[in-house]
Amino acid sequence: MSTATMALVFGVVFLIGGISGFFPSPPPADALPLRVDHGHGLALGLLPINTVHNIVHLAFGILGLAAARGALMTPTSYFQLVAVAYTVLIIMGLTPATQTTFGLVPLYGNDVWFHLLLAAPAAYFGFLASEPIGRRS
Repeated sequence: MSTATMALVFGVVFLIGGISGFFPSPPPADALPLRVDHGHGLALGLLPINTVHNIVHLAFGILGLAAARGALMTPTSYFQLVAVAYTVLIIMGLTPATQTTFGLVPLYGNDVWFHLLLAAPAAYFGFLASEPIGRRS
């Protein structure tokens, strides 16, 4: 599968995730406190989110759709951005002092492994996959 096609898939997945996050189930009683608690809850009953988190997912979705068309950035650079950004988010989610991104975005619990599920294929398509000559993105 080409990096452009995967950028389209990632873009759609991020958009679906961002939109579905606006319909959360309530957060658990032991959820970490946030400064921005608007929309704080659990997406799909598993992933801690809030409105800022949803906006970030929507932004990555729009970037993915644009990269798939070669606008704003190449699909390869999109995946490099996703891989690096989500690796940083994984590290922040594993570090107690930054599990809420300083109160702005929840990054703990199931969110950590889910970010790993996004960062791993992004790293492959951003740094390892090669396109046939003439189709490199």
